[in-house]
Amino acid sequence: HLHCSSLTRGSGGMGLPRLGGQGGKGGDVWVVAQKEMTLKRVKDKYPQKRFIAGVGTNSSVRALRGQKGEDQEVLAPPGITVTNDDGMVLGKLNTEGDRVLVARGGQGGSYHSEFLPSKGQSRQIRLDLKLIADLGLVGFPNAGKSSLLTALSHAKPQIASYAFTTLRPEIGKVMYEDHKQISVADLPGLIEGAHMNRGMGHQFLKHVERTRQLLFVVDVCGFQLASKTPFRSAFEAVQLLIKELELYKEDLPCKPAVLVVNKMDLPDAEDKLSKLQEQLLNPHEFSHLLPDDMLPKNNMVFRHVVPISAATGFGIAHLKTCIRQSLDKDASMATDSLHRDKLQALRGAVPAKNTLTWGPTASKEGRKYVCVFLLDVVSDCLM
Repeated sequence: HLHCSSLTRGSGGMGLPRLGGQGGKGGDVWVVAQKEMTLKRVKDKYPQKRFIAGVGTNSSVRALRGQKGEDQEVLAPPGITVTNDDGMVLGKLNTEGDRVLVARGGQGGSYHSEFLPSKGQSRQIRLDLKLIADLGLVGFPNAGKSSLLTALSHAKPQIASYAFTTLRPEIGKVMYEDHKQISVADLPGLIEGAHMNRGMGHQFLKHVERTRQLLFVVDVCGFQLASKTPFRSAFEAVQLLIKELELYKEDLPCKPAVLVVNKMDLPDAEDKLSKLQEQLLNPHEFSHLLPDDMLPKNNMVFRHVVPISAATGFGIAHLKTCIRQSLDKDASMATDSLHRDKLQALRGAVPAKNTLTWGPTASKEGRKYVCVFLLDVVSDCLM
């Protein structure tokens, strides 16, 4: 993240009492998303980390209404959450061109303020970059997330036989025959207690927030972080992952999710997969396997459970199909919802006096109105 030491909105200009002139409004300070920017570039571009908007001009005989002060724009990369020092979210920059007003300019002097302008105020903000990807890989260390990312895409993350290989997010692109691209983020492995900021805790979990869907990855044979920590079966690993997400932010487990059961090339993998599938169908019957404080409040229903071997390539093609289906389903639902909202807004915009009747009694004007209305909706759907 980046801390901006001071943002000062411009003060307003002086009013002109004898002619009732109004001073110009002070300039505003905005944070604006620009694709080419990175947090490092922001730091290099603004080494002082101080941003001051322009002052509004004074009212004068030549110009009774003073001009507005010049706005100050702070360029930042998409994916930024802007907060103040108390952690209050001021806005989010999800895509290029998004703007967040972080400091409003002071008012110019006028009759209501005895022609005295309001002074510009200072505010301190933080720019927190959260990764934006279609899918976020969620799993304990050594579950095979990096190997899976390599198998799915052309990314080349560091891979080793020990835990905690991934120390920073890696992004891969899954390519499809119709040239559709899906971004997948390999995030640092979770450990039990991540919600309390253990391990890479909050650094990991804040990235998970900004992915569209989750791709849980578990080792079919289970997992043990260290010799002093308990062994966890694949089912227990799934439950603990859900619990960690839930404790960090209660609605995180509500994201659409696919479960990937990795390392199917290992001995007895088929038997262990069958057992895991049975446990997932009846999670309450197996709740005794974990202490009560480690059980999630609500069980996740995965859209797909896909057995794979990232090492041999088994199941990768099927997994790519399932990922595409899941994302396409959400995109279709979002489009339908948008069209419903627009249709509702259009209906609400029709004045009561234009209530239309159908059949031979409808006026020519009324029929024309209906045609235009429908064409608008259709053209919207085609865009």
